[in-house]
Amino acid sequence: MNAATAPELAGALDQPFFQHAVLAGTAIAAACGLVGYFLVLRAQVFTSDALSHVAFTGAVAALAFGYDPRLGLFTATIAVALLLGALGHRGRTDDVAIGSVFSWILGLGVFFLALYTTSRSTADSRAGVSVLFGSIFGLSAARAQLAALIAAGICLAMLLLSRPLLFASLDEAVAAARGVPVRALGFGFLALVGACAAEATQAVGALLLLGLLAAPAGAAMRLTHRPYRALALSAGLAVAEMWSGLALSYAIPKLPPSSAVIAVATAVYAATFLVPISRKRERIDLAA
Repeated sequence: MNAATAPELAGALDQPFFQHAVLAGTAIAAACGLVGYFLVLRAQVFTSDALSHVAFTGAVAALAFGYDPRLGLFTATIAVALLLGALGHRGRTDDVAIGSVFSWILGLGVFFLALYTTSRSTADSRAGVSVLFGSIFGLSAARAQLAALIAAGICLAMLLLSRPLLFASLDEAVAAARGVPVRALGFGFLALVGACAAEATQAVGALLLLGLLAAPAGAAMRLTHRPYRALALSAGLAVAEMWSGLALSYAIPKLPPSSAVIAVATAVYAATFLVPISRKRERIDLAA
């Protein structure tokens, strides 16, 4: 970035499209940071990879039948997340369940995309690209506000579930013996993962969704072993990476915002390997 672009970047927040992107992106990133922490902790990161394909399929299926793609996004991601939980153990997804539906879901997405582009005379050829790579700079004020409200609801739900979910994630057998509804928590968490995946698709797209869910959480868990500190750090890193990516994309117009956000998130995660980490793992304390 040269000196000539600095004043333009300083005035970015005066631009309505940038304001909408920051509003929606901040809430979506915070939700991804909270959800992503538990995905990494519960070794369910592969779930978010599968749901990225589901998000694509759900969105183009809705387009093919003439509905708002957001309807397809939320319906497909939440439904398949719950299905994967039902096929797993105690509401947890496993690799076998994911592998059973992975290719089938992606194949359906290709079919619906072909159906949309060939059978509808008003088909927008950019719709598939938008679903794959996101269009956060194209959000209207109403869509940005709705995205922020939904993401805020996901954040609130995650905070309310964090303590019992942490207990169930660290020691499932003891949590069940103490009366924690482990299976119900697992399904509730997966429903939130599905909703978060649908929301994040609008920001970074289906192809790059995994990076926003996994990278901030992975970096946070490398920097601290205290669960609540790591949870807060994961959300904070995700928001900072979203802001940095949006600013970078604004400064370099040819750089898509989704690519910039994920590039920053990946760089931050890589940088944690340069930070000396004590090999003596701290005891995870629920009260910490």
